[in-house]
Amino acid sequence: MEGFVSLRNVTKRYKMGEVTITAVDGVSFSISQGEFCIILGQSGAGKTTVGRLVARLLGWAFVDSDHVIEAVFAAPLQRVADAMSKDEFIDVEAEIVGALRLCRTVIATGGSVVYRPSTMEHLASLGPVVYLDVPMKVVLERIARNPDRGLAIAPGQTIEELFRERETLYRRYATLSVEAFGVTPAESACRALEKLARLYA
Repeated sequence: MEGFVSLRNVTKRYKMGEVTITAVDGVSFSISQGEFCIILGQSGAGKTTVGRLVARLLGWAFVDSDHVIEAVFAAPLQRVADAMSKDEFIDVEAEIVGALRLCRTVIATGGSVVYRPSTMEHLASLGPVVYLDVPMKVVLERIARNPDRGLAIAPGQTIEELFRERETLYRRYATLSVEAFGVTPAESACRALEKLARLYA
């Protein structure tokens, strides 16, 4: 059955110094599960950057759910998270994400959306869930560079503990995973499309 979006013979190459790398070569596929593609991952994994690129390749809209929360509260995400307990923030996030009524959209979720099974089941019913896999060391470095990302973290909990807690959940709910370190965001986006091609071939 024809999907909501079809790509035919997509080829993407990138220059790295004197070397030309073919990230995707002749990829064709249709997404028929739903009108969404969900980008999931740790804080600092590159969900927004990679999600925008995937949306551009698909010709779809892009939404960052963290930005939607900021719009609802008219405040930076970190301020919103700081004003609530971890569970309160997660409940608010789940309610906002669950209320989104969009079509032909790539959505980059907040890192904590994975805590509510009902929300993840809802997202998975809309389309493939792509997990951006980034090692803890990279996440720690990126959070250190930008500490106001809006982390939903319990008092006394370390970022290392938060990473391990979430990683198990990401892998549980992901349709597929893509390594998002040691490569450019564009290459990560193309790898996601390549894996989707195999999944929906």
